[in-house]
Amino acid sequence: MDWDKNWEDLDVVGQILDKQCDDERTHHKDPRTGDVWIPTVRDAWIERALKIRTKKAGEGNFKLNRAQREYSRRCTKQNIVLKARQLGMTTYVGARFFAQTIMRKGVLSMQVAHSREAAEDIFRIVGRFWDHLPEDLRKGRLKTSHRNVHELVFPEIDSEFVISSAEENAGRGRTIHHLHCTEVSRWGASGEEALASLRAALVPDGEIVLESTPNGAGGLFYEEWQQAAETGYTTHFFPWWFEDIYVSEPGPEFQLTEEEAELAQLHGLRLEQVAWRRHQWATLRRLAVQEFAEDPVSCFRAAGECVFELDAVDEAFQAAGDPVEAKDNGRLLIWYPREPNRQYVIGVDPAGGGIDGDFSCAQVIDRETGMQCAELHGHYPPKELAEELVKLGKAYNNALLAVERNNHGGSVLAHLHHLAYPKIYHHDGQEGWPTNVQTRPRMIEGLGWALVEAPKYFRSARLLRELRTFVRFKDGNTGAAPGTHDDCVMAMGIAWAVRAEDAGSGAKQHTQSAAGN
Repeated sequence: MDWDKNWEDLDVVGQILDKQCDDERTHHKDPRTGDVWIPTVRDAWIERALKIRTKKAGEGNFKLNRAQREYSRRCTKQNIVLKARQLGMTTYVGARFFAQTIMRKGVLSMQVAHSREAAEDIFRIVGRFWDHLPEDLRKGRLKTSHRNVHELVFPEIDSEFVISSAEENAGRGRTIHHLHCTEVSRWGASGEEALASLRAALVPDGEIVLESTPNGAGGLFYEEWQQAAETGYTTHFFPWWFEDIYVSEPGPEFQLTEEEAELAQLHGLRLEQVAWRRHQWATLRRLAVQEFAEDPVSCFRAAGECVFELDAVDEAFQAAGDPVEAKDNGRLLIWYPREPNRQYVIGVDPAGGGIDGDFSCAQVIDRETGMQCAELHGHYPPKELAEELVKLGKAYNNALLAVERNNHGGSVLAHLHHLAYPKIYHHDGQEGWPTNVQTRPRMIEGLGWALVEAPKYFRSARLLRELRTFVRFKDGNTGAAPGTHDDCVMAMGIAWAVRAEDAGSGAKQHTQSAAGN
């Protein structure tokens, strides 16, 4: 394609958006690595045709930065983007969708911000795209019949670009082809309903982007990020060093700390970048890891004081690996299959089984070492959970089952008794583990000690995420931060508490009483 001649022919360009651009003038050499970036036709057109407000003030050509190029390289139909501040992702996704809207007929693209004010800011960005297109396009194919702070309507091609906010009923009655939801972590109490409405309006082969900076370990965006593997979304994480302007003069006396040197070596950071980071961390303190994310785990800062040592949790994350086997659509994960002649303990935190309620969880640990061997996690009614526990317990040499007897646990224990499982834990002569004001603090403290002493014994990423968001509230109570869960934590706490006791005597007591009956 003759780029100089045809870039304004939107029908031609629109047919080859995803192809690599063969015009070498559009190629860029990365000064950090020396690699040559060959843009798609879409990206080459964006850089050629669109204008933006630059960070140095004034308007300029759109030049894709590192985060934008990386997103372009990996994006799919379903994307979720976790990022540091001001990396230009909202502007870039807007540019992609703007190009796809004006080059194809019958398209509706929508960007949804967290507030009306933010939506107006985004519309100014998109409006600038249109304002700087050639006049013959603006007065011909792309002449607008309607333009306000919410939408650009192009009647000649029956396409529309809409900007809205999560505060409005954005998706009702529409058929959306491209959907970009920005700052989802700040969508508020009605965010879940708003996102459900928008998803329902997206055509089956439509493109969706959920994008946000982190805003605490909990809530809509946090849950979407954690569940991305299950929902089929492609995850994109962009740390602060993807933005070149985050630098500052280090000064003649500047010396790297051990932690800074390790970070710089790991990510190839320059002294100017580390100096900028040190200033931000001193200024923002604990909020720095949230505002200028460095990894997709620590940036989700829990609301409250974390009960468990975060350094130990981070060490466990580094050692945690994928399970050797996953069964039942991932509800049962196995890291260490059972070994002959070894004893195991299974801690169980039961729930009601409703799809919208809490999860039930069972943690299998080695009786001698405490190593996490397997994890069962899902929405199970009591009878089904009991059946799954029997299968799991038998698979691990008739492991000792310690089921929390509070609430739904009584029903699970009744089903286990009916199924004649041979080893059920007893506490003070009754089946099951009682979580109460006496046992709960000791259970949590014991789990915290185990995590510090042996962080590599904890293998489940799901468990470790819950440990990060298990907090102490102002009234002194502990539990899951708002919008998060603690079923894995409680099940593991029960397993370790029972392991710390003379677990064998509990099994023996049950066996004798069963024989007497």
